[in-house]
Amino acid sequence: MRRIIASTFLSLDGVMQAPGGPEEDPSGGFAFGGWLAPFWDDTLGDAIGAIFEQPFDLLLGRRTYDIFAAYWPYVDVDPASPTFDEPNAGIAGAFNRATKYVATHRPASLGWENSRGLGEDVVATLRDLRKEDGPQLLIQGSSELVQTLLAAGLIDEITLFVFPVLLGRGKRLFGDGAVPGAFHLTSSRTSSTGGIVATYQRAGDVGTGSFAAETPSEAERERRSQLR
Repeated sequence: MRRIIASTFLSLDGVMQAPGGPEEDPSGGFAFGGWLAPFWDDTLGDAIGAIFEQPFDLLLGRRTYDIFAAYWPYVDVDPASPTFDEPNAGIAGAFNRATKYVATHRPASLGWENSRGLGEDVVATLRDLRKEDGPQLLIQGSSELVQTLLAAGLIDEITLFVFPVLLGRGKRLFGDGAVPGAFHLTSSRTSSTGGIVATYQRAGDVGTGSFAAETPSEAERERRSQLR
C-alpha cells in the first residue's frame, strides 16, 4: 500500500503561499512571496534532502505543477557546467524521473515528462492509487489539493517546516474541512534561523479528557447550564 505524504513550509499563522519567490504565486494580492529565503540554512537543506531520499512519485495541484514544470526541467544537471549546483541538480533529477500525478481539468496540457492527470474524481483515483504497490506519493505545495485530501482523511504523514513570521493572509494548510484525527510526532529539529521541522504520522482518533473538578461548583453548574 502506498502512503501519501505532505511536506509544507508554513508561517506561524499557517500560511503556505509562495515561500520561494515574489513571482511564485501572487494570487489574491499576496505581497510576501519569497518569505522563506531569510530563514534558509543547512539544517533545512538536510531536512528537505531526507524527504527526497526515499523513492517517491509527486502528487501536485495544477498551480504547483505549473510552477515546478517551468523550473525543474531547466535546472543544469551537468557537473561540468559553471552553473551546476549539486543539491538542486539532485532534486531536479528526482523530480524529472518521478511520475507526476496532477489534479487538473486540462490533462492534455501536461507537458512535463512522466505527468498524468488524476481525472475528475481526484479522491477516488487516489484511494485506488494508495492500494497499489509503488513509491510513496509526495505532495509539494498544492494548498487546495492538500485541503481536499485532509478532508478525505487521505494524508498519512505531514512534515511541517514552521518559521517565525506572521504573514496575515494567504493560502493556508489547514481549513475547516479537515477530518478530525490524532497525529504523533516522529521526528523534530530546529534550525539556526528559528525554523522548526516536525514530522507527524496519523495516530487514530482524537482523544479527549477533562481537567475539570470532579464535583463542579454551583457557579460552574450555572455556567454549564447557560451553554445548552
